[in-house]
Amino acid sequence: MRLTLAVVGRARKGSLKTLYEDYAGRLSWPLELREVEEKRPLSAPELKVREAELLLAAAPKGARLVALDGRGKQLDSVQFARLLEDWQDRGEQDVCFLIGGAEGLDDTVVDKAQLALSLGAMTWPHMLVRVMLAEQLFRAQSILAGHPYHRA
Repeated sequence: MRLTLAVVGRARKGSLKTLYEDYAGRLSWPLELREVEEKRPLSAPELKVREAELLLAAAPKGARLVALDGRGKQLDSVQFARLLEDWQDRGEQDVCFLIGGAEGLDDTVVDKAQLALSLGAMTWPHMLVRVMLAEQLFRAQSILAGHPYHRA
């Protein structure tokens, strides 16, 4: 199973990029980061629509789409691990996690996704969400392997 993070914004050098790369590098699942960005000055509603188009275009064709959205389903780490395990057992080839920009995801992305997933009720900076998701993917891998990282 291949994993893709399609995300709005380009990570600059710094601690968040380093931390993301650390967790991403620990994964045995192939993980690709696809960053998209709209440079034209647009109104907030127009920007959300444009970012939605860019995110959906960045997703691998035929991938299972997971929208990271505050209105989505909340899973604990074990449930998330079991979900990934189920997808892998069912032969999913590609899973693409979609992370919006500062304005969040346009409803068209959430509507096209097979799952809307929330990392909790609080609002998180979109650059931090990619780090948190990478950590949860590594944690899921650890849970499935019976590794003690999850209990640490």
